[in-house]
Amino acid sequence: MLAVVFAVTPAQAAVQRAAQPGWRLKDTGTDVRFRGLAPVSRGVAWVAGSRGTVLRTDDGGRSWRDVSPPDAEDLEFRDVEAFDRRRAVVLAIGEGDASRILRTDDGGATWTESFRNPDPRAFYDCMTFFDRRHGLAMSDPVDGRYRILSTRDGGRSWTVLPSDGMPAAQPGEAGFAASGQCLVSSGPRDVWLATGGGATARVLHSADRGLTWTAAKTAIPAGDPARGVFALAFRDRGHGLAVGGDYRGDQESPHASAVSRDGGRSWVRSAVPPPAYRSGVTWLPHSRTAALAVGPTGTDLTVDGGRTWRTVDSGSYDTVDCTPDFGCWASGERGRVARLEF
Repeated sequence: MLAVVFAVTPAQAAVQRAAQPGWRLKDTGTDVRFRGLAPVSRGVAWVAGSRGTVLRTDDGGRSWRDVSPPDAEDLEFRDVEAFDRRRAVVLAIGEGDASRILRTDDGGATWTESFRNPDPRAFYDCMTFFDRRHGLAMSDPVDGRYRILSTRDGGRSWTVLPSDGMPAAQPGEAGFAASGQCLVSSGPRDVWLATGGGATARVLHSADRGLTWTAAKTAIPAGDPARGVFALAFRDRGHGLAVGGDYRGDQESPHASAVSRDGGRSWVRSAVPPPAYRSGVTWLPHSRTAALAVGPTGTDLTVDGGRTWRTVDSGSYDTVDCTPDFGCWASGERGRVARLEF
């Protein structure tokens, strides 16, 4: 399903189709929406979603363990970052103290709340980690600038960074807590932040772990609270993909993807973008040109670094991510979690 088929005999084509990878749904036993996804390998993955739900699999999705924090039913988890099968950090979104961060060191048997937002003006959307110790979380603008949280101990404690190096936000601009991919990192210091809702959809970049930032316009349409860049993926500090559009199902999303080859300083519109809004994107492992984008109406594949995309699956997913051992996972509404299988 995700392979490129060249001119071959009918028999050869049948063999290729049989060997092509495709999404295989894994029964999670729940109907919550999983916008948070953190694969560790082909065998181990974490998902986080509505009603304070966190699940973990250790056997490739054949079974799932409910490791939700206690008394979290009113929390809306939108991001999870996992270091292995025992250590993970989850982010709950919302205004004021609804935005929280929790960490587990024992596979979800116990959780410790490491941050509860004290500012009613802040609304946290996404997290990213550079390594097992250093990470950031971002909030929608407060006093006209995005607010950045920093951790140096793996999410056990958090500090609000100074806003002096953050460019001013546009009127109405914000991040989208749709897939845990509005804040992404690559390497030990580079991080990118995706925006929408303002006059233009932008990508902000920091090369010093969130202390100073520069902003670049993208070709993805904005100008409306429902439009903008929803997800980013960088395979190194130079090559990035941006996807988004308009999340309303009755609205078209032309030009829903863009490509950067200079670390996010400039963005070029895809020649053939995905046909609809996409909320998640990831590079395929060990590839310089192949990537997947997902959204409520399907999955798209690029094999030329984001210049052109084609739809390869019609299932609904909100987010997607891959591990170096070809553990590619996707998750979304109604408890849907899938792994790319052969």
